[in-house]
Amino acid sequence: MADHLEASVTLPSDPASVSAARAYVVGTLAEWGLPSDTDVADTVRLIVSELATNAVQHTFGQSPTFTVDIALHRDEHLRIGVTDSHPRFPKRLPAAVQQDNGRGMVIIRCLTAECGGKLRVRPTREGGKTVFIELPWALPVEPVAAGGQQEP
Repeated sequence: MADHLEASVTLPSDPASVSAARAYVVGTLAEWGLPSDTDVADTVRLIVSELATNAVQHTFGQSPTFTVDIALHRDEHLRIGVTDSHPRFPKRLPAAVQQDNGRGMVIIRCLTAECGGKLRVRPTREGGKTVFIELPWALPVEPVAAGGQQEP
């Protein structure tokens, strides 16, 4: 595989774009060797869903689009970021038990940590922000049958 792979898509800040962002990331990662039916792909799908939802819901119409960037460096580190043009950084909200929202960043942080990664937020030069995760890249290994032969 190449030393460095990158992909990017810019989508309108619309609820329908959340599923487009998920499909784009999972499709790209499948092209890079991560099958879409793995636990890791499911985790990435949920993380991207939360990041994209935050970009749509919490920019209050001040970011007409958001961009999803994916980078794989030396088959070791995967970085997925969502950039919007709203200047306010995400913050942890006190989530009441009855609340239907307010847990996105907690979910992202927990899933990222479970995979051995990190969640970060950085400002952009244009005054917005990028919320991104960094994960170790590990492709699933095919099971090996008894006697050392791989199953078909």
